[in-house]
Amino acid sequence: MTEDMSPAERYAAAKLRAAEQATALAPFREMYDFPLDPFQLDACRALEDGKGVLVAAPTGSGKTIVGEFAVHLALTQGRKCFYTTPIKALSNQKYQDLVRRYGPEKVGLLTGDNSVNAEAPVIVMTTEVLRNMLYAGSQTLIGLSYVVMDEVHYLSDRFRGAVWEEVIIHLPESVTLVSLSATVSNAEEFGDWLDTVRGDTEVIVSEHRPVPLWQHVLAGRRMYDLFEEREGRGGARREVNPDLERLARLENSRPTFGGDKRRGRNLREADRERERRQRSRIWTPSRPEVIDRLDNEGLLPAITFIFSRAGCEAAVQQCLHAGLRLNDQEGREKVRRIVEARTAGIPDDDLHVLGYFEWLEGLERGIAAHHAGMLPTFKEVVEELFVKGLVKAVFATETLALGINMPARSVVLEKLVKWNGEQHADITPGEFTQLTGRAGRRGIDVEGHAVVLWQRGMNPGALAGLAGTRTYPLRSSFKPSYNMAVNLVSQFGRHRSRELLEMSFAQFQADRSVVGISRQVHKNEEGLEGYRASMTCHLGDFEEYSQLRRQLKDRETELAKQGAAHRRVAAAAALEKLRPGDIIHVPAGKYAGLALVLDPGMSSGRTDRQRGFEGQDGPRPLVLTAERQVKRLAAIDFPVPVEALDRMRIPKSFNARSPQSRRDLASSLRTKAGHYVPSRHRKPRAEAADDREIARLRKEIRAHPCHGCDEREDHARWAERYHRLLRDTRQLERRIEGRTNTIARTFDRICALLTELDYLEADTVTDEGRRLARLYGELDLLASECLREGVWEGLGPAELAACASALVFEARQADDAVAPKLPSGQARDALAEMVRIWGRLDALEEDHKINQAEGVGQREPDLGFAWAAYRWASGFGLEEVLSEAEMPAGDFVRWCKQLIDVLGQIAVAAPHGGTVARTARKAMDGVLRGVVAYSSVG
Repeated sequence: MTEDMSPAERYAAAKLRAAEQATALAPFREMYDFPLDPFQLDACRALEDGKGVLVAAPTGSGKTIVGEFAVHLALTQGRKCFYTTPIKALSNQKYQDLVRRYGPEKVGLLTGDNSVNAEAPVIVMTTEVLRNMLYAGSQTLIGLSYVVMDEVHYLSDRFRGAVWEEVIIHLPESVTLVSLSATVSNAEEFGDWLDTVRGDTEVIVSEHRPVPLWQHVLAGRRMYDLFEEREGRGGARREVNPDLERLARLENSRPTFGGDKRRGRNLREADRERERRQRSRIWTPSRPEVIDRLDNEGLLPAITFIFSRAGCEAAVQQCLHAGLRLNDQEGREKVRRIVEARTAGIPDDDLHVLGYFEWLEGLERGIAAHHAGMLPTFKEVVEELFVKGLVKAVFATETLALGINMPARSVVLEKLVKWNGEQHADITPGEFTQLTGRAGRRGIDVEGHAVVLWQRGMNPGALAGLAGTRTYPLRSSFKPSYNMAVNLVSQFGRHRSRELLEMSFAQFQADRSVVGISRQVHKNEEGLEGYRASMTCHLGDFEEYSQLRRQLKDRETELAKQGAAHRRVAAAAALEKLRPGDIIHVPAGKYAGLALVLDPGMSSGRTDRQRGFEGQDGPRPLVLTAERQVKRLAAIDFPVPVEALDRMRIPKSFNARSPQSRRDLASSLRTKAGHYVPSRHRKPRAEAADDREIARLRKEIRAHPCHGCDEREDHARWAERYHRLLRDTRQLERRIEGRTNTIARTFDRICALLTELDYLEADTVTDEGRRLARLYGELDLLASECLREGVWEGLGPAELAACASALVFEARQADDAVAPKLPSGQARDALAEMVRIWGRLDALEEDHKINQAEGVGQREPDLGFAWAAYRWASGFGLEEVLSEAEMPAGDFVRWCKQLIDVLGQIAVAAPHGGTVARTARKAMDGVLRGVVAYSSVG
């Protein structure tokens, strides 16, 4: 190649190579045994040039190398680098990676429950830890030059996303920010915001997957490709596999045999048999069948995503019962050695409770579950064995897709529907991309495979749309909190704090959306001018005339609505008078005609208003129609009041479910009342006929000069368009008003409430406010009020643990049917007092228009973990506590660790001279034991 260059070109190339050798990037590249991709090199060069970077690239593409280059730069310059991650498991994993590369003396770890070498030049931490450091003005921040925010797309998370924006806004200007994100469709918008708040930021987007991904559908015994390449005029293009579309049509079609009577019986039987055989090829394979098929085709290791913890555990059991074995004898022995070494610190009694032996059997066979309900140690072992190739089939919930480094050759999706906390909803294109992004191990696999299992009613076209869409927009979830407000006011004062909040990505996105709306308002205003000109009348002010006509129309509509409402009330009042045995004539609806009232639908005679029916459906009588049908009617079936025509006795033996009972009673009904002719309901005189306002408006309209214009109706049509456009324009202006300064307005309301509670005095944070500044979490204000009112004074450690658990615990599914079990005595009284204080705060928030539905404010404390926390802190065994709590070990450990965190905050924030601080530290010791204390790091 160099032989073809001129001397000048060779000199320039040599000079460029020499310049590159003088950079920090050159020795960094030599640390890896593979060449860096162009997007990685571009990002690293931008970093070395002193710019911040936003790197958006697919899962598994190696974007963390850019973060590791920031670590390299900090160590080269003798400065500090913080590497932040969204979850502790990811922090632990990254800590281990960096220790292997740079040694334990240069790398530290800070998570909610671990502190290792906290003054090291490189510290891995969760994002919340860095946020708390910034607010506290920690000395650890001195010398900080780089912050890596891994998985920065977490700022869309509605529960924790605000923390990412707080960190980005409050980091010192001297710190260079490295933002690593999954592929998002609005990376440029996010980059523009980073440019605004952090200075010069390079946006680097890579859509390229280093390992190509093939999409498949597994139906019965056959694996179909989802897409098929077809040659066309514009070149090759991807289309949905026609075999899959045929499969869907076959499944959805119905047999149509016997339509032609001339065909012989044998021919029809042959048709049936052929279709039966075709249909027999379409079924959803069982979980063991799927793993066995993948194993035979060399597509393991695989992660199967099942959107249910119980489903993951059941899948492992099904594979074990089917006799699947994915490891040989040597592999089984390696697994046992690793597992026994990693679980040596867990007591034998606890291992039994945790289902250790069943778990170990699955691991030895190369099969495991992975979900948030598992003990953290068990999850870490599964991750380690999977990366080492000793576990080849993992059944996981979608939480595994959130950054843990567990790439596989194949990913299997059982269903494309998941429970989102409120309903079963289709997974989004972004979720599909995140899940299937695990398929294909760089440097190991030539290609990755995503397999979707065939389900009844599947639409291949919709699946292709899901797989082919890369729409995953980053949406801010930023909301001010009480703790944030006092910390900001303490550092910057009210005015500057307001300005800082207006720099949030949430406000940036809101302001950008306003630009388009403002443009529409401007266009509308031009249109209004044109309409105003077209409706001009030479006889007078047509705008005034059209206003009168509209007032008349509005008044007539209002009276019509009032009349309808009065008729509904009268009909409901008539229904309230009905009694079992009344014979009525249902005036309208599907079941109009003669009917016998079986139950008036009043629930023990309570009135419509007492039952909460007002403004809703009203009484709903259960009736037997003359056609033997038993139906619950609604208000819509009674547009006019109904009266009893007669009465008849309902036999005690009558059973509404019995066809014979219905037939006999309907026959008696027809005999008793079949001769009745329902009276016609006279339509009442329209209220508009006697309304003075309508009479006045009609008189003014007739007297107006424009009323006599020959082109009056033409002008009226233009006037109608004018007013319709004017109404739309006013709505757009209200939207602009609502979106401008929304974050700052919420901040003002929070500050007003905090001022009323004496946490703030103008720009000054009071002593109570300084206590609140040390309390983080959803119920920060409730915790502060409890400390202020001495609710927890005099409690024992276990009792305080029970009370503090209500500040962090939130049940996965609301269960209002059964009251949670609570400890007795002082703890029960303190918990009741906490709920009372929350009620007072809730009323205050309503007064200040602080809306919990928008993610701001204090949710009700959840007492569902109080008994478990009390028993555990009291020293009871794991088996006893878990059986009473009916909770998986992983959830129990996670809530205990959050409880320890909030107890630590309470210990720091508690007033001097009281007992709470000392009790909180004892409670922490009581909770931090056994499986809760066991950790693989530090």
